[in-house]
Amino acid sequence: MKKERWIVTAKKGDFKGLASKYGCDMVTARVLVNRDVKDEAFASFLRPSLSALHDPHLMLDMDRGVSLVKKAISNQEKIRIVGDYDVDGINSTYILYTALKKAGAQVDYAIPHRIEDGYGINEHMVDQAHEEGITFLLTCDNGIAAQPAMERAKEYGMTCVVTDHHAVPYDEDENGNRTERLVPADAIINPHRKDCPYPYKEICGAVVAWKFVQCLYETLGYAEDAYLEYIEEAAFATVCDVMPLVDENRIIVQYGLKKLEHTKNLGLQALLTRTELAGKELNAFHFGFVLGPCFNSSGRLDTADRAIELLLSETEEKAAYHAGELVTLNDERKSMMKKGDDLAYQVIEENHMEEDPVLVVYVPGLHESLAGLVAGHIKERFYRPTLVITDASDGGLKGSGRSIEAYSMYEKLSEVKEYFTKYGGHPMAAGFSLEKEMLPVLREKLIEKANLSEEDLMPKIMIDVATPLRYLSIPLVEELEGLAPFGNGNPAPVFADKNLMVSHYSSMGKEKQFRKITFRLPTGGSMDGIYFGSGEEMDEYLVETFGENEMERARKGQENALKLSVVYEPSINEFRGNRSLQVMIKHYR
Repeated sequence: MKKERWIVTAKKGDFKGLASKYGCDMVTARVLVNRDVKDEAFASFLRPSLSALHDPHLMLDMDRGVSLVKKAISNQEKIRIVGDYDVDGINSTYILYTALKKAGAQVDYAIPHRIEDGYGINEHMVDQAHEEGITFLLTCDNGIAAQPAMERAKEYGMTCVVTDHHAVPYDEDENGNRTERLVPADAIINPHRKDCPYPYKEICGAVVAWKFVQCLYETLGYAEDAYLEYIEEAAFATVCDVMPLVDENRIIVQYGLKKLEHTKNLGLQALLTRTELAGKELNAFHFGFVLGPCFNSSGRLDTADRAIELLLSETEEKAAYHAGELVTLNDERKSMMKKGDDLAYQVIEENHMEEDPVLVVYVPGLHESLAGLVAGHIKERFYRPTLVITDASDGGLKGSGRSIEAYSMYEKLSEVKEYFTKYGGHPMAAGFSLEKEMLPVLREKLIEKANLSEEDLMPKIMIDVATPLRYLSIPLVEELEGLAPFGNGNPAPVFADKNLMVSHYSSMGKEKQFRKITFRLPTGGSMDGIYFGSGEEMDEYLVETFGENEMERARKGQENALKLSVVYEPSINEFRGNRSLQVMIKHYR
């Protein structure tokens, strides 16, 4: 078993007082305190409202950018929106394009090709726009680091408005003082600008675009709630770009999911049908792990234009066709992913890299669009910051990184920026390009500068409350489910109980790959625990710990010596109209 640190979150608070004040269970109050929800924010967390969204006018340059676009619409200037090829960029582009179209703009869009163009707007795209008579460039989910492209655009006399949410590039002097390096655009709307007073910084590019539309619609005299038409796209991008599901992000996603269940967008209707989600209650998992990969597969293996075309479908026939295309591409991506993972694990094993504090893995032949996904899988398996690098179409190398809590990927890449031809990203993820001869020294320098302790490299399993199974009730579990949507920044509440006696141990699943454990409660009665991890590994661990004889007795439901401590999520099992409590086992020992 992989070594883990189980840590019970020990944040202090008046749980009894909060529970009484807001009419919730003390366990729920503890969970919210663990999420750093302050007393004054309890009510809005328990009962989210659109009225709690932040004022978009607070974003620096927002009013200036809107004014410039409004003027361009009046003058019938040719506006080009330049987006990106991931879920955030696709939805950002769709939001801006359809909103500006509705406002009477002469507007089109361009999405960089992942292989041919790389990330974000570039000089070639600016040249092409100029040749086609474009006089106004509006970026979304990119542009904050596009210095050469913006300089070229200004040489042509173009008006440029950047909407983005990525880290702002900076220069650092010998004393560690940082100066932002801003592109020469006419308006730069990005909550991460250090002088931007917007109160919540961790929003995705599509939310920045959505807020832009809110202000534009307001100045055009549209209905106050007209901008809510795009909340499902803003929510979709928020989850898929792994933004924290707290503050206004949680409100956006909660309302966006409800709207998606009854979406009027023909493309999304078709994709829900094709993925067998139509008519079902949706949650953040469906955004991140079912619909999102279909969108991303278009930008990875072909062109993201296919996903935009899905969203823009005007007939059910076209929508069904495009949805089918995306699902087929995603199936192809899954197959390629499996091969990519296997190749990467082979490289790590053959080069004895398992204990490197930072894994820098070169996988020749891997489709460059899959590097980030493979990096994520390696990071999960080894709990190490991981960079996966492959051959780029220009003869150099291209890669993606995924990180762990103790390692800011963007900051660490900035420390070795001289080895890259291009890089950018977040604390938890980054993308970059480099020349082949730089790879050995890059690996050496990243390992040398890793500054990670043994403790940093051990996964921390954070437990909200040590809660005995006997305390659980259906009303409590329903109340906890109301804290959704769950995801980054707002994980599903996790509890733990120790020394649980096992009355029965069995296999389940089509291939008997999962495990069901019936625990005997000290108060009498029992409760089932379901484990969806590797059943074989659990078997081996329990045989090693308790012996084959005791395992056999547990399998037969006989008195046995098995005792487990578990980290679990409580849930309600519904079967033929009956509801009963069960727990989903996340970790055991």
